[in-house]
Amino acid sequence: MPEVKSDIEIARAAHKKPIQEIGAKLGIPPEHLLPYGHDKAKVSADFIAKARANGDGKLILVTAINPTPAGEGKTTTTVGLGDGLNRIGKKAAVCIREASLGPCFGMKGGAAGGGYAQVVPMEDMNLHFTGDFHAITSAHNLLSALIDNHIYWGNELGIDIRRVAWRRVMDMNDRALRQIICSLGGVANGFPREGGFDITVASEVMAILCLATDLKDLERRLGDIIIGYRRDKTPVFARDLKADGAMAVLLKDALQPNLVQTLENNPAFVHGGPFANIAHGCNSVMATTTALKLADYVVTEAGFGADLGAEKFFDIKCRKAGLKPAAAVIVATVRALKMNGGVKKEDLGTEDVAAVKKGCANLGRHIENVKQFGVPAIVAINHFHTDTQAEIEAVKAYVAAQGEEAVLCRHWAEGSAGIEELAHKVVQLAEGGSSQFAPLYPEDMPLFEKIDTIVKRIYRGSEAIADKSVRAQLKQWEDQGYGHLPVCMAKTQYSFSTDPNLRGAPTGHVVPVREVRLSAGAGFVVAICGEIMTMPGLPRTPAAEKIFLNEAGHIEGLF
Repeated sequence: MPEVKSDIEIARAAHKKPIQEIGAKLGIPPEHLLPYGHDKAKVSADFIAKARANGDGKLILVTAINPTPAGEGKTTTTVGLGDGLNRIGKKAAVCIREASLGPCFGMKGGAAGGGYAQVVPMEDMNLHFTGDFHAITSAHNLLSALIDNHIYWGNELGIDIRRVAWRRVMDMNDRALRQIICSLGGVANGFPREGGFDITVASEVMAILCLATDLKDLERRLGDIIIGYRRDKTPVFARDLKADGAMAVLLKDALQPNLVQTLENNPAFVHGGPFANIAHGCNSVMATTTALKLADYVVTEAGFGADLGAEKFFDIKCRKAGLKPAAAVIVATVRALKMNGGVKKEDLGTEDVAAVKKGCANLGRHIENVKQFGVPAIVAINHFHTDTQAEIEAVKAYVAAQGEEAVLCRHWAEGSAGIEELAHKVVQLAEGGSSQFAPLYPEDMPLFEKIDTIVKRIYRGSEAIADKSVRAQLKQWEDQGYGHLPVCMAKTQYSFSTDPNLRGAPTGHVVPVREVRLSAGAGFVVAICGEIMTMPGLPRTPAAEKIFLNEAGHIEGLF
């Protein structure tokens, strides 16, 4: 077998074009590109505003089965399909999220696609990129500082320091900061209170940036943030602290979408990065809606499996932004299906058709779930060299029995040439006009019923359960006028249940809701289920241990 190059070796050998040439493919004049070096740029707010008069292209969602250590390749397939659509003569753009430093140095080591289906510059995207995450972190923590400063100088707003809901954030996995006591050290440092850190991608500011439609909408949403409550339990907003204007200033440039390119020099918007297991898991509305005004086809992804990412894409992003997806692609690998069928990671290289068939139950559940939203779906089998023909045929036969089609894709190894068939099939689906998209639940359904609906219809659990205090909190928010908001489920990505080790397609499980948080600025209620953490920890052997600069000064270890 020929030597396989690493993702970073492939990315470093890319023949990138100046970003002005990439912008020209979408009709963006050079003066409306704000360059960050030669290969990345932000698109100006003025151009975006003018482009809103254009018609919309077709929106294609790429989602996947539940992730496993075997890998699924959702971002890789998103990028590959964008290249494939351009290859068959369609004007297509890709929209994906920015990478968080937390998983980059923790588990993943990078998030820009893989093989010959990548977005470049890969190193920049996985590190500081255009500074958006730093701006989000700074804006979030500015509000944190203003809260404690207000309390220190007399607490005119009457904030109950026992009920400060706003936590601090950083873009790193650091379990030691999940729960802290701040303001220790005496009178000069303020009033001691309990606090904590979340990872930046779980910040409500991240969600707000990704759901805002323009600067004015951004500032309004920032002002709507509830930072805590008074003793009479009335909410205190960020605008009460006069924080919204300064936060918007810090986010002014970050709100503008980032334009980069694929290895095949096709346009890609990389903007925003909320996690799908603890936030809504989609790239920014600004990037997606702008791309739809400039391209005939826009391929975007939603994080993790369809039970998390796709559900939130449909119920939160599409509902809020008025988007109507034309088709969905569900990514699966033979390896991951075998893991869902009970095979250990070290045994995945051995043919096991029975395990593939057993694991297909997970894929079947995701197909059913996507179809519940009225969106036509097709399955992409992301090919690995260890896949056997018998295993591939087992997946195709299973999907055919579900009334859908599975297409083998070799974009990782072959780029756009390996995904042409899927590109043609996606065009047929999108142009067929069969999409009858509708969210899963109506806005006027009570909040806990929304949670229970997702548990029963998407996770196939028996019910959602919650303590009396959680239900009372939801009722209080309904009484305050927030009952119409959608819910954002924070749950393990590895299973339909809250047990990360329960693979396949379990049914009848109970989903415990441990805590609820109101993201009034973003416009949703977060339901934290099971043991999920909004500040992840590093694994025993972090990816950071293998990331370094070589003798030539090049980065090694990102993949």
